[in-house]
Amino acid sequence: MNVIIIEDEPHAQKELKRILQKTAPECVITGTADGIESAVQLLSEQQPDLIFMDIQLSDGQSFEIFSLTDVKCPVIFTTAYDAYALQAFKANGIDYLMKPIEPDDILKALNKYKMLKAAGEQNGPVLLDTEKLRQMMLQGSPRWKTRFMTNIGDRIRFLNDTEIAYFQADDEVVYMISNEKKKYIINYTLENLEAQLDPAKFFRINRRYITHVDTIGDIHKHFNSRLKLILVPAPDEEILVSRARVQAFLNWIGQ
Repeated sequence: MNVIIIEDEPHAQKELKRILQKTAPECVITGTADGIESAVQLLSEQQPDLIFMDIQLSDGQSFEIFSLTDVKCPVIFTTAYDAYALQAFKANGIDYLMKPIEPDDILKALNKYKMLKAAGEQNGPVLLDTEKLRQMMLQGSPRWKTRFMTNIGDRIRFLNDTEIAYFQADDEVVYMISNEKKKYIINYTLENLEAQLDPAKFFRINRRYITHVDTIGDIHKHFNSRLKLILVPAPDEEILVSRARVQAFLNWIGQ
């Protein structure tokens, strides 16, 4: 069975590969993609039997992939989103695995795929009502996370979202940076944070940064159609909006 993985977090992609190789050796991973653009390119080159797809990618939500190319195989979503928005779709032949993913979750999802295949579903694609799924995710007035805790020695400190300038990933460690430029380690991935932060206040500008709207000072056009941001307080490196995120960023900043 040929499988591709669409996942923008290197650690999550590596872990999914490890679980598949250990628990489902019949799955041959024929390709990986880390964003919408690379996923569309990959799907233009091959048609796998099954896709494991993260919902929130670095350059947007993966639903956009379905409007850009013809996905002809079943999809198992891997996501950090709460299950309330996904339960209604359990019967449509697609599974949704909540992160962190366990080997048993993978096995159950693959067994479901095999049963569908045995019943003849392999003769055509499993139809995805992605717009309905998107709308359900936006319903219910979700409660965005507004306080984040961190350990400082034997003390526990929390910051309100209004005190956070931006979140920064450094390898597998994520920091929250306060408005006073104090740096705190937190036990989240950027993907986890992106699913829980108020999108009216926070935006993921590239693979390593999520910034608060009030932190953005100046915006400059930059080489290769990117944008350079001046954040306050200023990080110790140049901050660029990835090219794939520029239009989404401009839409967000202008809303």
